[in-house]
Amino acid sequence: MATPHHQVVVVGTGFSGLGMAVRLAQRGDDFVILERADDVGGTWRDNRYPGCACDVPSRLYSFSFDQKPDWSRDYATAPEIWGYLRDVVDRHGLRERIVFGADLVAAEYDEAQQRWELAAADGRRWTADALVLGVGALHEPSLPDFPGLSDFAGEVIHTAQWPERDALDGRRVAVVGTGASSVQLVPELAPRAARTTVFQRTPAWTLPKKDLPWSTRRQEAFRRRPALQRAVRWLTYWRMEAQAPLFVRFPVIARAAERIARRELAKAVRDPQVRAALTPDYTLGCKRILLSSTYWPTFDRDDVDLVTSPIERVEPDAVVTADGARHEVDAIVLGTGFSLTGSYDRMGIRGLEGRTLEDAWSTGAHSHLGITVAGFPELYLLLGPNTGLGHSSVVMMTEFATRYILQGLDRARGGARVTTEAAQDAFTDEMQRRSRHTVWATGCKSWYLDRFGHNTALWPGSTIAYWWRTRTMDDSVFERVTVPANPPSAKEPVDA
Repeated sequence: MATPHHQVVVVGTGFSGLGMAVRLAQRGDDFVILERADDVGGTWRDNRYPGCACDVPSRLYSFSFDQKPDWSRDYATAPEIWGYLRDVVDRHGLRERIVFGADLVAAEYDEAQQRWELAAADGRRWTADALVLGVGALHEPSLPDFPGLSDFAGEVIHTAQWPERDALDGRRVAVVGTGASSVQLVPELAPRAARTTVFQRTPAWTLPKKDLPWSTRRQEAFRRRPALQRAVRWLTYWRMEAQAPLFVRFPVIARAAERIARRELAKAVRDPQVRAALTPDYTLGCKRILLSSTYWPTFDRDDVDLVTSPIERVEPDAVVTADGARHEVDAIVLGTGFSLTGSYDRMGIRGLEGRTLEDAWSTGAHSHLGITVAGFPELYLLLGPNTGLGHSSVVMMTEFATRYILQGLDRARGGARVTTEAAQDAFTDEMQRRSRHTVWATGCKSWYLDRFGHNTALWPGSTIAYWWRTRTMDDSVFERVTVPANPPSAKEPVDA
């Protein structure tokens, strides 16, 4: 049977992949979507832990071309966002374009044929003129390597791998990590568990979450008057966009927000020692700002403990910390985040001359505009390096990148193209230079910075600036891919 060929193969069915697919479908392009799971949704399918919700307002954390008038509240829960994405698939007729259970494990560029050769774990294969990766950076769980963790006798759950039914009621539960997932989980888990012990490495700045339900009157008004909903969306956008200077130019502005957070903490937690342990010693915004009106008050409960001593090892029935304390627990919940490049590393991507993306990124995840990578022709990334945000909705960033990619696909009809090393180096230098004086570089350790201390995660500017940079493709940053003078007569298929 001949290997199916498509103009474009899109990988992933989260916001990035589906947004790309909708635009391709509207143009009538030939494409297929590969999804490793058995349903769409990406991170909103995988993250099902109690309390999981978005920390960007629903009216902005959604596609501009497919607004939902009947969100249940200002900040939608994970199940509601997952349902929205499934509805998008059905409204735009994408389901028949999706290949489920297609776990891409090899992608190699054939220079002679100027196409990508792709293989899934189950042996299925495809070829494509262009490959678009909408796999996201917050997808592959980062698992700690605590000595003895594999020998723990109880249940161990990562927040991104939550079972359909957990067995945590009435148990002594350890929660490792105090990031965005834990801040939502802990208030939901504490009333259910016999005792909750939170192991904190670094405290997080937490601001109140003004999360109000939407009335039926409001939902009906948005349904009847889409222009009204668009106006409210724009007001939300500009309100959030006004926060950009806090991160990228004037971090001193953060002091006002820090005062608000300290007041909330003082009201929420009576114990001065616990308050001190929950108070960050870095500038607000250096790490991800968390939103919750229930997280800090949870530590005022008698059945919730905060542990700040580092975890030394795990025993079959306990977590032992560096201070020698032994914390007996029945279950461990890992809120330890994600591997930023894990989704890319596992796919075995090979570009020109067989160079892997993992090797290309051995000194940092570098790209041009977070979309293309030197040495990898007609490979496009959605939510790639330096396109995350600390102040607004990344869905907009994916839409800007999608428009840029469509321009690239059109220009590639005259032959495959690849970003030049010079253009990528210039963009990398720009990102490091512009990040140098941002709040992210004020001294804290966060997932925004790679192991070299460079910001490779966030866009050091406003979304308006990114829209401007990606609105028109600059052809000078690309070069045509040349076909080898003596291409091999037969090529071994990529290994699955």
